[in-house]
Amino acid sequence: MSSFAANVVPFRSAKRPGAARRDQKGLMEAVYTAGSLPISAEDCDAKLMAARLQIFGFVVIDQIEADGTARRLRPSEAMRAELSRPWRVSKPSFSGYSAPESDEALFEPRPVA
Repeated sequence: MSSFAANVVPFRSAKRPGAARRDQKGLMEAVYTAGSLPISAEDCDAKLMAARLQIFGFVVIDQIEADGTARRLRPSEAMRAELSRPWRVSKPSFSGYSAPESDEALFEPRPVA
C-alpha cells in the first residue's frame, strides 16, 4: 500500500492560477499603450481575453474582413466570432462623452415635465 502512495504524482498545470488575470491585464496595457493591437486569426487565447475585456467596456474589437475593411463587433458577437478572421483590438474612444463645465450643473433643480 505504501508503494502505491509513493507513485502518486500531483498534476500541476503549466500556468499558475492567477496567470489568466495577469495575461488579461497585460493585453489591456498593451492595447492602451499602443492605441490598438492586431490579433492573428489563429490566436484563440488572445481573442478570448479581448472578448472578456470588451464585455466590461475596456476595449473595442474590429474584425478585419477579407477585403481589408474593419467591422466593429458587439460583445455578444465577439464571443461567437469567426475564428478565421484577424481582429484589431483598440481602446474605446470616449468622444461622445461631454462633462459639465462645473459641478454646479449636477445639483441644479430639473424642470418637472
